[in-house]
Amino acid sequence: MMNNKKVDEYTVFPNAPITEAILDIRAELPEKVKFEDLVDFQDSIRERFPGKKERRSYEAVVQLSQEGVSTIPSQHKIDGYLFESLVEKKVVQARLDGFTFNKLKPYENWETFCREGRELWNLYSKIAHPTKIIRIALRYINKIEIPLPLKDFEEYMLTLPQIAPDLPQALAQFFMRLVIPKIEIESNAIVTLAIEKVIDQKLSLIFDIDVSRDAVYVDNKEEIWSDFEKLRDFKNEIFFKSITYKTKEFFK
Repeated sequence: MMNNKKVDEYTVFPNAPITEAILDIRAELPEKVKFEDLVDFQDSIRERFPGKKERRSYEAVVQLSQEGVSTIPSQHKIDGYLFESLVEKKVVQARLDGFTFNKLKPYENWETFCREGRELWNLYSKIAHPTKIIRIALRYINKIEIPLPLKDFEEYMLTLPQIAPDLPQALAQFFMRLVIPKIEIESNAIVTLAIEKVIDQKLSLIFDIDVSRDAVYVDNKEEIWSDFEKLRDFKNEIFFKSITYKTKEFFK
């Protein structure tokens, strides 16, 4: 039987602040697979993802000399494709280094998101034939709108930058980035908090949680999906333990 406290903490909110959810799998492909082969991936998903764009990567060379530091841009190259569903606000990336599934707002729930991500990954695997997986990640970008005037951020957020007590306590802007390891599941979370803008007397706070695990999975093992569940729990732990009851009320 599930602990009642966890059920309460991990409530699925009707008005969740998620603006984008991202499921990412980094993989190594056989040398014979070229980016042109990845376009065949769309054949099995065209009805859902009719849009197609080339994905381009850029590299730059940094040179040190007596005159200083200079950057020499290199030519961009195509390393995959983005297939889009504008109606459902979804994008799936098929790349030479892996696969990404993006879902923009509205986000329904984890079960639906993970199930579709898993289905799309299996279809991608039939085309790309990954030899091994080297990294899995989940990223959730949240936008929390806090009403103004604001007396104290701690009314809404428990994870915040701290200002020395003898300094003025007001904050006009901030950007905070934390890297939080969770040793028992061999994972890391990059947590970013930033003030985006103020509109209609509401302050938009970006709360970005990116959890990942660097590990080798051979033969496209099903084990990655149980590890994705662990990453999702880690993401939830960070989210729910970083916001107050007052903030949760916004999402109900």
